[in-house]
Amino acid sequence: MEHVPPPAEELARLDRELAELDARRAQLLTRRAWLLAVLRPPAPTAAPGWNPSAWGAPPGGGPGAPAQPWGYVPPKQPSAPRSAQNVLLTLGGLLLTVAAVAFTLVSWGSMGIGGRSAVLAAVTLGALAAPAVLLRRKLAATAEALAALALVLTLLDAYAVHAVAAPDTDGLGFTAVASAVLAALWTAYGLALGKLRLPLPAAVVLAQWPLLFWAWAAGAPALVVGWALLATAVLDGTIALLGKGAGVRITACVGGAVMGFSALLVGLTLSTTASGPLGAVAPGALLLTAAAAALAGAWHAPKGFARTGGVAAGLAAVAAVGGVPAHAVPDGWQVLVYLLCGLALTAVVRSRLPGNATRGVLAASGAVLAGALVWALPPVAAVLLGPVTLLPDVWAGSPEDFRSALGSTLRWPELSAAPVVLALVAGLLGAAYRWWPSLARLAAPLGEPGAASAGAPGAGSASAGALGAGVAGAETAGAGAPGAGTPGAGAASAGVPGAGAAAPWPAWSAWSGAGAGSGPGVRRPSGAALRGAAGAGAVALGWGALLLAGAVLNVPYALALAGETVLVAGLLALAVRGAGSGRGASAVPVTALVGAVAGAASVGVLSLASEGASYAVVGALAALFAGAAVRAGSEVPRAVFAVASTVMATVLTGFAGRSLGLAPHETAPLVLLVPALTVLLGARLRRNPVALPVELTGALGALVAVGLAVPDAPFLALVLALCGVLAAGAAVRPERRPVAGYLAAALFVLATWVRLAASEVSFPEAYTLPVTVPALVVGFLRRRKDPEASSWTAYGPGLAATLLPSLAVAWTDTDWLRPLLLGVAALVVTLLGARYRLQALLVLGGAVLALDGLHELAPYVVQVAGALPRWLPPALAGLLLLVVGATYEQRLRDARRLKDALGRMR
Repeated sequence: MEHVPPPAEELARLDRELAELDARRAQLLTRRAWLLAVLRPPAPTAAPGWNPSAWGAPPGGGPGAPAQPWGYVPPKQPSAPRSAQNVLLTLGGLLLTVAAVAFTLVSWGSMGIGGRSAVLAAVTLGALAAPAVLLRRKLAATAEALAALALVLTLLDAYAVHAVAAPDTDGLGFTAVASAVLAALWTAYGLALGKLRLPLPAAVVLAQWPLLFWAWAAGAPALVVGWALLATAVLDGTIALLGKGAGVRITACVGGAVMGFSALLVGLTLSTTASGPLGAVAPGALLLTAAAAALAGAWHAPKGFARTGGVAAGLAAVAAVGGVPAHAVPDGWQVLVYLLCGLALTAVVRSRLPGNATRGVLAASGAVLAGALVWALPPVAAVLLGPVTLLPDVWAGSPEDFRSALGSTLRWPELSAAPVVLALVAGLLGAAYRWWPSLARLAAPLGEPGAASAGAPGAGSASAGALGAGVAGAETAGAGAPGAGTPGAGAASAGVPGAGAAAPWPAWSAWSGAGAGSGPGVRRPSGAALRGAAGAGAVALGWGALLLAGAVLNVPYALALAGETVLVAGLLALAVRGAGSGRGASAVPVTALVGAVAGAASVGVLSLASEGASYAVVGALAALFAGAAVRAGSEVPRAVFAVASTVMATVLTGFAGRSLGLAPHETAPLVLLVPALTVLLGARLRRNPVALPVELTGALGALVAVGLAVPDAPFLALVLALCGVLAAGAAVRPERRPVAGYLAAALFVLATWVRLAASEVSFPEAYTLPVTVPALVVGFLRRRKDPEASSWTAYGPGLAATLLPSLAVAWTDTDWLRPLLLGVAALVVTLLGARYRLQALLVLGGAVLALDGLHELAPYVVQVAGALPRWLPPALAGLLLLVVGATYEQRLRDARRLKDALGRMR
């Protein structure tokens, strides 16, 4: 019977296979382009003075031609005649400009009216006429230099006219008129002498100022200044679309961007600071006009500018339309108004706008949505983390309401719209998750290759990707539309000869971002991943909206606890459902799981204000997580649920000790009930993947119990012994024996030492030797039966039971007999270990002997050190370092031999 996978799995498999095919196709096309470039005859040599091959670029050939390796520096060549000519012309033009400025500012007053007029007319007309003659003689560089001089002279002429002929004229008004006249003059001059590069860009720069200075001179209000800026930006946009030459277009684009941004800033400021809805109408009209102008420009602009224009148009439209009702709603609800306006922008999907402009408008909608979430999410964090303030006053009494328990200083009345914002966005994301195929079909045209090129020759195909905020092209995301992301797909193609020939501007595809995101190395998320992200966002934001609603409404404390507990239960149900359906690793169940754990921690801390609430909430959480662990179908969620339930049960035992009035050290044995249950549960689960996380959590609970018992030595010994019993119980199972067995032995020995220390026993050997002798006999018999058994297993516990406590007492004993007997015993053990090649005896005996000898020699070493000169210890240390450094290799070999010798011992 043929296995038919589920639709989601089959779709993901198809996405992966299509992505692999596209990547392979891109590699083959790139290789083909390189081979074509190799077979093409070499192109003419680049102009003197410009050698792109020095930077690893194709040396004068088409795109993809073989290039010099990076870092290759060609031999230096003597300066070409044209390079020297350009330097000379530049210096000459600068000197003439400085002379003209000096003459106008210094020598102007010493001449009469006729002389002044004659000098100005002669010099300016000469500078303007000379480039025409020079161009006919094919001296273009000289003509450019004199044109630059003429530009400076015309500016100086305007200054001179104002200073002499019209000194009483308002400076701002005269500047407006002069800039308009000069802009017209240089436009005509540039059109007449079309071979000059400077006049037309200079005219564009001069055209930026007439309207602005006119409004400034007339004392116009800020709104009029905004209109003047917008009109100038519209003029710049028109020049950028219709102008000739890259210099004119780039200058117009820069000027339009600056003036347009300034106009939008003025309109937005006036709209947000208006006194009421009527006061926001006029700024809204300015913003709406700016949006229309940006959208009209985006209709015909290339790819990068079309998207930028769409973003500007969308944001301006939101500010214009939302500014009026924002002043009619109470404080805190303005964000919701702007959000609704931003969401309305998504209707542009059904319009006939070009694809890139539509993407820009949708990006603006996404930016508005992101801004609203940035405003609404911090209060959610305050609700989750606010209960931490209750930790210093556990069970101090139930607060009156939810806000009192949070202890936050936020202005909650101004955040009334935050839950609505979160709920609205969560609902939209949930709808997108539910009806994802329909949404993908609706947005599919934005992923078609031809959708991005309306009115922009050579803009190329836009690869199928996310629509604005990440929904368009989901059916082909990860695989791409035909040709998308591959060389040859429009102007964004990489390495295909002639691919960028249709670009509207020189080098447009290199800096406009026309190929951004395309290519075989860029992988876009698949439709399934985008849908999962939408579902996860819906779950997280919906949960945050419900949490925040309780704080905004200021519900009673008990209702807040019940509500948050119910939310945790809902998230657990969603996580269990997703894990049980075989999609345990998808975004929605994972988000629900993380939210459930975070919510449980928050409500658990929130319940600490009241004793009854603590038992009720933590007990309910323990039961909920235990039930989720039983019902979950995936291993990882089941383990997380089981661990959370174990933690909650451990907290309950701590609550029980506090309710019984027990001291912390007296509560420690009670806390060990949960680790004991985890050991029993581990024995029941055996090799189930959940067993190990549960047992490790129980071990952490046992560690907490040990920490609680530290202040009281007898209870500490009791707790250590009980932990040893639990470890021994776990060691009964073969899979836990290698770790739990050693841990049980160490805990028992440690408990014995602590008990002896607590009882102030001065002769621990009376208690340790009766344990050591039988232990050594048992170890001897074990070694006789199994000669390959480790000496640490046979003799280690018995020797450590006596040697280590005796060493601890010897370090505090002022008498000489105990250190002597201990040293003799350690020496005997060390010699036996060396004789029979037993590692445990050699290491334990040698370590105890060394420490015992150090204790006995320490007073004499201190006396000798005090009698020596102070310079001698550093000198001896330096000498030791020199000796060790000189014989470093030999010492290293000795250390390796010692390590190998110890390793060969049993």
